[in-house]
Amino acid sequence: MDKEIEIQAAVFRRLLAHLDSRKDVQNIELMNLAGFCRNCFSKWTVSEAEKLGVDVDIDAAREQVYGMPYSEWKEKHQLPATDEQMAKFNELNKK
Repeated sequence: MDKEIEIQAAVFRRLLAHLDSRKDVQNIELMNLAGFCRNCFSKWTVSEAEKLGVDVDIDAAREQVYGMPYSEWKEKHQLPATDEQMAKFNELNKK
């Protein structure tokens, strides 16, 4: 089981590195295509930590995912979502 966890952790780190190398891919695009984005990883980190009785701050989780403070990442890399992207997002997330 330890090796399985090590492998899963390594894969997760590799996924984060891949996303870091693709800053051109916007979160809205990830949400529209895959149903999750970088922010989801941060929220999932906090949620899974809570299940294990560990307190993880959302800002610390975001910094782990983004490799820098979230506000800095947004300023440097996040573009405004287009009307088309938002329309697709809203259509996919109707409840």
